[in-house]
Amino acid sequence: MTLNKQRVLIVGGTSGFGLEIARQALQAGAQVHLIGHAAEHVQAACTTLAAPDRVTGTALDAQDHDQLTAFFTAQLQFDHIVSMLGGAMGGGFLDNSVAAIRKTIEDKFFANLQLAQLASQHLALHGSLIMTSGAGGRPDNASGAIVGNQAINTLVAGLAVEMGPDHRVNAVAPTWTPTGLWRGLSADQLSAQTAAASQGNPLKRVATPAEVASAYVYLMQNQFVTGQVLHVDGGVDLL
Repeated sequence: MTLNKQRVLIVGGTSGFGLEIARQALQAGAQVHLIGHAAEHVQAACTTLAAPDRVTGTALDAQDHDQLTAFFTAQLQFDHIVSMLGGAMGGGFLDNSVAAIRKTIEDKFFANLQLAQLASQHLALHGSLIMTSGAGGRPDNASGAIVGNQAINTLVAGLAVEMGPDHRVNAVAPTWTPTGLWRGLSADQLSAQTAAASQGNPLKRVATPAEVASAYVYLMQNQFVTGQVLHVDGGVDLL
């Protein structure tokens, strides 16, 4: 199915997976709107995509209920809404504070729940909502992130029933991939993490952002997929 002239909203679309999803959606003919936290990042992403007639953007705090409500109220309906909300976390349950674990879960699950409640009123007929989960890691070394991802998976299953048959809800679950999310790592640290992640799956490499992004575009295009978490992880859980 083509995305020609369909309206795609990417929440967190100014870098990494989000920016690559935007690029691929444009190639498929979509009209893309990006949400980012900083105006300069939104402008830079729109400039990078180099499609001024089909790319627009808004700077806002996507975890702020009032800002999101005002945004959706001012917009036409979207055919697909993609959420990149949520972050990563290292460490187990004992070596992290309750506050840190709570914030990770808040940023992952509750931020997406709020987005879903608002977005569900602004999806076109047969439109889709696609969230971001995660694969790899263990509860003892990614505590709050694992809980958040499992909560996203449960949310997707529930929403797919609640929002059907008019809308679809899915998620993509990538494993560790070198993107701008890890900009705080030094070159040596990034190289070491890439090597370690590569050894942890049968394919012995990490994904490219384009490979991960293509899963989101697939979920937009396939009208008979809902309630699913599509793992793009090189088989990390097989070893």
